[in-house]
Amino acid sequence: MRKSLVLLLLVCFLTPILSADDAPTADTKASGRVQAAGTVLDEIQAAPDQRIPEEVLGSAECVAVVPSMLNGGFVVGGRYGKGVASCRTPKGWSAPAFFTIGGGSFGLQIGGQATDVVMLIMNKHGMDDLLSSKFKLGGDASAAAGPVGRHASADTDWKMRAEVLTYSRSRGLFAGLELSGAVIKQDKDSTRDFYGHMVPFKTSLKGEVDAPKDSYPFLSSLAKWAQEAAK
Repeated sequence: MRKSLVLLLLVCFLTPILSADDAPTADTKASGRVQAAGTVLDEIQAAPDQRIPEEVLGSAECVAVVPSMLNGGFVVGGRYGKGVASCRTPKGWSAPAFFTIGGGSFGLQIGGQATDVVMLIMNKHGMDDLLSSKFKLGGDASAAAGPVGRHASADTDWKMRAEVLTYSRSRGLFAGLELSGAVIKQDKDSTRDFYGHMVPFKTSLKGEVDAPKDSYPFLSSLAKWAQEAAK
């Protein structure tokens, strides 16, 4: 009886996570994710004190956003999300690249909670890992919780701490995120959905493909906040 109850609870918990990849709602479509990523970034950076410091965002080589990553901590831990990334190029921010993130552990685990995740790739080595289209945080690329505030304190060592700085926002609380062991890889289905054909991760992130107009909600947000950080 006890085993049957645990199995039933496990199935009930995992079903929404496993089905998130195939749900037919607009939010799961690539264009909807691009728009959601721009909204997440705008809302975070519009906060007066709980935001990514201007110095940190201004130094990032690439920015990746995962709107509503599912974090399950009941019976069995399960983490899964879909995100979108863009990197700096000589012509501006690159066309978006789509990825999935799953596994690993991060921060305080709260069952069934959806969390917005932002990752900043801070140097060329981290960017090379991202361009490889599959890497493991804390393994292939070092990751650490990023500092929070309008400006980074002079005594913080964020420039030296990690190749990837990570953040989370849940229930209105924005903070640095300890994220390790998670595997990031290209989301080929969303890539085909958005571009109409397969575009390699490296091709989009290096600016070798034009950004479709549906990219603007995310890329315009990136450009706006990066420009403000550069002032």
